[in-house]
Amino acid sequence: MAKPLALDFDPIARADELWTRRWGAVPAMAAITSIMRAHQILLSRVDAVLKPYGLTFARYEALVLLTFSRTGELSLSKIGERLMVHPTSVTNTVDRLERAGLVARRPNPLDGRGVLATITDRGREVVEGATGELMAMDFGLEEFDGGQCREVFDLLRPLRVAAGDFAELPGEGSAPGEGPAPDGA
Repeated sequence: MAKPLALDFDPIARADELWTRRWGAVPAMAAITSIMRAHQILLSRVDAVLKPYGLTFARYEALVLLTFSRTGELSLSKIGERLMVHPTSVTNTVDRLERAGLVARRPNPLDGRGVLATITDRGREVVEGATGELMAMDFGLEEFDGGQCREVFDLLRPLRVAAGDFAELPGEGSAPGEGPAPDGA
C-alpha cells in the first residue's frame, strides 16, 4: 500500500488557527486532535506488527497480562479490571484467543460461576514473538527517546486518575519502567 503524499502544511495547526479566528483560542482542541491522530498512527503501526500473529492490540494486551500472572491464568473479571474494559469485551477477546489456541478456559475453583483464562504454550510463543517485534520498533514511538516517553506518560497520568482508572496514592507516580514489579495476579 502506497504511503499518502504528505501535505505541505500541518492540518491540525491550520484547524487551530481557523478555530481561534472563529471561536477564540482553545488549546485543548489542538491537543485532543493531535492525540486522536497520534492514536491512529500508533494503532496502525502496532497493528502492522501484530496482524501476522493473528492478534489485535486488545488480544495482545490480554496475552501479556496472562504472562504477568504467577500461574499464567486469571479470571475473566480480573482481566477486565486490569485492562479496564467491559466484561463483554473480555469475553469476546478470550473467545478469539481460545479459537486461535492461544488460551484455554477452565472453571474457577474459587468461584463456581467464574471462568479462568489460561495462556497456552502456543500463546506464550506468540506473545514472545510479537513482544520482540514491538520492542524492536519501540511500540511505534521510535521518534521519541525514553525521557520523552516518560514525559508523555506523566502528562497523561492526571487524565487517567481523573477518569477513575486508579486512585493515586501520595508519593505515587513512578514512570513506566521505574515502578515496582507486577504482583503477578
